[in-house]
Amino acid sequence: MSRNCLTRPTRLIAGLLTGLLFAILAVPPGAHAAPVSRVGRGFGPVYNAAHETTLNGTIEKVVTKHVVGSPAGMHLLVAGPQGVVDTHVGPFLSKETREALQAGTPVQIVGAMASLRGKNYLLARELTVGGSTVTVRSKHGALLRVHSTRAERSRTDKTSDGGAR
Repeated sequence: MSRNCLTRPTRLIAGLLTGLLFAILAVPPGAHAAPVSRVGRGFGPVYNAAHETTLNGTIEKVVTKHVVGSPAGMHLLVAGPQGVVDTHVGPFLSKETREALQAGTPVQIVGAMASLRGKNYLLARELTVGGSTVTVRSKHGALLRVHSTRAERSRTDKTSDGGAR
């Protein structure tokens, strides 16, 4: 009977030690804690207002088709003193502003450079074209929805076939 009393605790301890050994082996030796999330980190590149710059140049190309790995929305390839800069203006520009953005048009862009997947982009905060300034992003870099002007809305209302029935 004394033999049975001693084997139970021994088996229990052996089982616990075996479980602990398997738990230690299950964790890879190079495992690290999850990275701490940063404020302002969304799906796209981070806007750093402390590094804002102004680019004066000429639009070489307007890119509306999304390229995998780049920020979604319209891009302008702008030729300036530093060469051609890929400028992200986002998906929310008004129709009037989109129509004004043509190759050969001079523009002034206030924004901050950001890197995404090894490529640099100028994230536009303000865009000046044809004497009009459009705010594209907030001071913190969040894209803003640009509302159309009253004239543009009334033109749309007059030409649309939809409406109250």
